[in-house]
Amino acid sequence: MDRPSMESVPGQPEQQALFGWSETTAPEPDAAPAFADSPQARRLLDVREVYAEPAALDSPRGRQIMERLPGVRVTEVPSHWRIPSLHGNDGNIARWVRVKTETLVLGVKRTLETRPNGRSADWIAPGPSNGCAMACAYCYVPRRKGYANPITLFTNIEATVAHIRRHVRAQGPKTEPNQCDPRAWVYDIGENGDCSVDALICDNTADLIAAFRTLPTAKASFATKFVNPDLLTLDPQGRTRVRFSLMPPDDARLLDLRTSPIAERIAAAPDFLDAGYEVHFNLSPVVLRQGWQRDWADLLVHLDDVLPVRVKQQAAAEIIMLTHNQQLHEVNLGWHPRAEELLWQPAAQETKRSQNGALNVRYSAEVKRQALVRLQQLLTTHAPWLRVRYAF
Repeated sequence: MDRPSMESVPGQPEQQALFGWSETTAPEPDAAPAFADSPQARRLLDVREVYAEPAALDSPRGRQIMERLPGVRVTEVPSHWRIPSLHGNDGNIARWVRVKTETLVLGVKRTLETRPNGRSADWIAPGPSNGCAMACAYCYVPRRKGYANPITLFTNIEATVAHIRRHVRAQGPKTEPNQCDPRAWVYDIGENGDCSVDALICDNTADLIAAFRTLPTAKASFATKFVNPDLLTLDPQGRTRVRFSLMPPDDARLLDLRTSPIAERIAAAPDFLDAGYEVHFNLSPVVLRQGWQRDWADLLVHLDDVLPVRVKQQAAAEIIMLTHNQQLHEVNLGWHPRAEELLWQPAAQETKRSQNGALNVRYSAEVKRQALVRLQQLLTTHAPWLRVRYAF
């Protein structure tokens, strides 16, 4: 059934503190932050249609979201995963970007699970969203969804925050340094979405950052391709790591559709550091094609030229080689075939069956090994200050 947008939300009752750590999330602002209402933000996300589980609509966060979307049509659905007109409609391939711009899904995250990682982070926390308004052609998130991948926001954020708090407490202090962090347990809070974009719509990201601000043994971490100045006001106090994803600008123009330009992401690093974030970089994904070494060298030279010493002193990087997917390849052929000229390279790639049964392709072992060695050499030459935390 269709349903009108919801009324404004009353404040949530304060919960009793446990072990001296408050269980409450950050207070909700009286109005959306300035950048969220800017023309730039509107170009990325101009919601005209909402699909929502009834429980999501009736939650405080759901009401907050709908208050910011007056007059938008709402269609109730039994599950955010099962929306035949959206995920099951192959006609949406031609509307891939338009759906990302104009459609929003609201759901309740029913399985709250923190998984071990050990690469980028110690743990993968239950994320506040699934899907994104940006349109990176290599993104792994839409592989299970079918023909559309707009943002799905999970409105039970208070349950997610409480789960993370319990998990952090159960770990106790970190006693041995590792590649994730020498002192803190690192929790990736944005595995299946982009927290910077989520913050254009609601306070899920703000609530998570506020929670980690009070967790002295842990820190949050998320990768982003979108520069959202509103995040500069959230006062993370060193307990949140932002990882700006980087690739040569020519690759980004073809593959990172609807994202912030590479130069803008790099230029934002000092501002985020000064605002209290730890700032790292994801060299990701590394796409092998004619001239890739030259263009990565140019990118590293630019990093070295423009970043101030204070950013370099605390920076670290992750190197992630491209992994692609047969199903996503076929979807991309329907809306962005030029991207597949770079992403789909059978002569250099081999198949790999993932844990969930999907058929992925990645560079063959020897091709990948040689490329990683070469990229490490480029780093040593052009950005020797950029420590590599891990390469995959």
